[in-house]
Amino acid sequence: MVRTNGRKIFEAVGADAVFTTPEYLKRYVTGFLTEGGFVISDEKGTTMYTDARYTEAAEKRLQGTEVKVAETDRFDNSPAALLKKYRTVGVPFELTSYPEYKKLEGLGLTLVDSMPAFRAAMAVKNDWELNAIARACDIAEEGFLRLLPEIREGMTETEVAALLEYNMRRLGAYSTSFDTIVAFGAHAAVPHHETGDTKLKFGDEILIDFGCKVDGYCSDITRTFLFGDDGKHGEFKKAYAAVLAAHELVKEKLVSGMTGNDGDAIARDYLEKAGYGKFFTHSLGHGIGLNIHEFPFVRKGGQDVLADGMVFSDEPGVYLAGEYGVRIEDTITLSGGKVKSFMHKTDRNLVVL
Repeated sequence: MVRTNGRKIFEAVGADAVFTTPEYLKRYVTGFLTEGGFVISDEKGTTMYTDARYTEAAEKRLQGTEVKVAETDRFDNSPAALLKKYRTVGVPFELTSYPEYKKLEGLGLTLVDSMPAFRAAMAVKNDWELNAIARACDIAEEGFLRLLPEIREGMTETEVAALLEYNMRRLGAYSTSFDTIVAFGAHAAVPHHETGDTKLKFGDEILIDFGCKVDGYCSDITRTFLFGDDGKHGEFKKAYAAVLAAHELVKEKLVSGMTGNDGDAIARDYLEKAGYGKFFTHSLGHGIGLNIHEFPFVRKGGQDVLADGMVFSDEPGVYLAGEYGVRIEDTITLSGGKVKSFMHKTDRNLVVL
């Protein structure tokens, strides 16, 4: 019998049962994605309650695991009768609406916050999760490499994004990790630029922030490069060299046991000394897993302790409004106390198409 994460979460919460409804938490507990329904984990095991849209697929996917599948009516799937037998029930407080919380309380239940247990468990990935993230990173990089020779002058940001996403899906991704960011020219100075209809010109810089999902797990990567060199990028190239040095310094210096603040400071201090400190306007990194942003957070002032098995981004950046922006990002993990990057195919040195 294959154990899923249901037992792990149940034991960590310490309540009579754990009641889970958010989609990504249900997927973490069971290994299967459904819309609607709920999951209950107790001392006897984990049961996914879902409707006829998912029953057959769930039973097939979860065969051989400890998760049982029970069919419910999609339009009348109240958990009240199932929960009344418990005294204490774990629910994720920050993801539970007030009306839902009061409804559960009305059943006479004592509610316990399950979110700390989920956060701690999900932060440290097992081998299966690391392999899924590695595949997502590999597909993202390969999709990007196939994109580069397809880029032509006059293409819009949206067209470039569409080609990249098409490539990743053809390679086996089932969706993107987030809305792909493609920024031409000065648009790259906006860290979360909204991809639009701007057309590519010779000499433009291009910043692409992208990722894809495999088995529910995300990849995240950013590459900044030039579409031809018109000889007007002297300052941009200096900033690029500084960002690249900061990015690589993180891989060299960050170790398990550091806090998020410690990790962020490696890059931030370097960019400060290089004269770019005030232009590094976001955190060094964020956790990556079933969500594109999750625990831990590698940021200034952050006290999250970084440990082996955690996966997060290394993405220093420099942004000068109205001029240019540079970001270089890898998805990385900690193994044996040291940084290991999932990105092995794409060049981090400045590329000129």
